[in-house]
Amino acid sequence: MAYTYTLTSIIPATPQQIYEAWLDSIAHSEMTGGEANMSDEIGAEVSAWDGYITGSNLELVPGERIVQAWRTGEFADEHADSIVTVTLESVEEGTLLTLVHSNVPDSHRSYEEGGWESQYFEPMKAYFAKLEQEDAAEEPESQEPQESREPAPARMETETPPPARKKAKARSKQAAPPANVESATKKKAKRAAAAKGRRKAGRPGAKRAGQRAAPKRAAPKRAAARKAAARKAAPKSTSKRAAAKRSTAKRPTARKGTAKSKAGRRKAGRR
Repeated sequence: MAYTYTLTSIIPATPQQIYEAWLDSIAHSEMTGGEANMSDEIGAEVSAWDGYITGSNLELVPGERIVQAWRTGEFADEHADSIVTVTLESVEEGTLLTLVHSNVPDSHRSYEEGGWESQYFEPMKAYFAKLEQEDAAEEPESQEPQESREPAPARMETETPPPARKKAKARSKQAAPPANVESATKKKAKRAAAAKGRRKAGRPGAKRAGQRAAPKRAAPKRAAARKAAARKAAPKSTSKRAAAKRSTAKRPTARKGTAKSKAGRRKAGRR
C-alpha cells in the first residue's frame, strides 16, 4: 500500500531564492549537506544526498512550484517512484513551503515523522539565514560615505568660464600665423604673380623676336657672297703665282746651260 502526507515550513528566503537553490547542484549540496546533482530543465535526471535519492523533474514553475519523481535507496524494485510536490508562497517571515509527498510505500514512515524536517527544512533555514547575514555584512563595506557638499554657485549664462577663455586664446594663437611667415608667403605670391605676367608677356613677343632675328639670318648670305667674290678673284692671283713659279723654274735651266757653255769653253782652251 502507498500513502500521501503533507508538510509545511516557513523558510527565511524569497520563493525565487528557494526555487533556484533547490534546482542548483552547488546550492542544493550546501543547503542539505550532501552532494546533489540538480537541473532546472523538465525531464532531467536529479539526485541528492550523495546518490541516496534519485529521480527526475516532472513540472517546474519558476518561483512557485517544483514537482519531482523521487525514490530512495530503500525502495524495492516493485515500488514505483514517489512524487514530491513543493509549493512556494510568499509570507511576511519569508516563504511558506508546502511539501506533498505522494505514492510513498506504506512501510516508509520515517520521511513524514522527521526525515524531511531534519534533512531539509532545518538545514534550509540555517543556510538562508547565513546568506542573509553575509549580505548584511557586505552592504556597509560596499557603500562609500557621502561627503556633504555645498552646491556650487550658479554662474551667469553670459559669463564664459576661465578654462573656456584659455582654450579660446590658445586656439587663436594657434590659428594666427607668425608675422615672418605671413610676409614670406606674401613675397612668394608676388613672385608667382610676376612670373605669370612674364610668361603671358613672352608669348606674343615671340613673333617679334623671330622678326628681329631675320636680319641675323641674312649674315650667312653675305658671307657666301664674299666667298664667291674671293673665288672669282682667286684665278688671277693663282695665275700670277703660276707665272712666278714658271719663271723661277726656267732660271735653273738657264744656269745649267751657262755652266755647260763655260765647261765647253774650258775644254776648248785646253786643246
